[in-house]
Amino acid sequence: MKTFQEKNWQGEHGNDYNVRNPHFSSDLDRLYLENYGLTRKALNQEFLADIPKTSKILEVGCNVGSQLHALQGLGFTSLVGVDINRQALEVAKKNLIGIDVLLASAFDLPFKDNYFDLVFTSGVLIHISPKDILQALKEIVRVSKKYILGLEYFNEEYLEVEYRGQKDMLWKTDFAKLYIDNFQELELLKEKRIKYLTDENIDTMFLLEKKA
Repeated sequence: MKTFQEKNWQGEHGNDYNVRNPHFSSDLDRLYLENYGLTRKALNQEFLADIPKTSKILEVGCNVGSQLHALQGLGFTSLVGVDINRQALEVAKKNLIGIDVLLASAFDLPFKDNYFDLVFTSGVLIHISPKDILQALKEIVRVSKKYILGLEYFNEEYLEVEYRGQKDMLWKTDFAKLYIDNFQELELLKEKRIKYLTDENIDTMFLLEKKA
């Protein structure tokens, strides 16, 4: 059964977002410079410096593929994305060369256990209801062999935020802590709290590792 949030992202709400969202890594870097004063490329280089370029990497909630395009630009060669919005995937297929993108939900990832070396989200966990979030995290942990990367809105506790006039569509919390508190096999390797230039909001980027 689809959640309220999934239905919204699969429909007109998600289609509208596809138009607003950066389509290529250059657009992504411009947005990050406006928000943070640093690029997504710089953040990726900082967090992924020790990750082999041949690593199998999955993005959960890839939308039109700009994050995957950015990783490809850094030399990563084995990239896969999943999303629940068909229109976004059609755009991604046109924009991306040599990257597979599939229709799938974070609640049911169509891959074997430990299939990917690294699994990541970027602005995706924030749109999953707190009552459903652990199922999504469980799937991400299941298909990751070693690393989990995230960049999400940050708050010490769960806080709902109205999203473009809609309720029950966006929450922020300490997602790195949420992973660690619920999955004993995970440990935090690195975290960076990133303050916005224009307001007091904070995002968090974090890298987790499965213990041997």
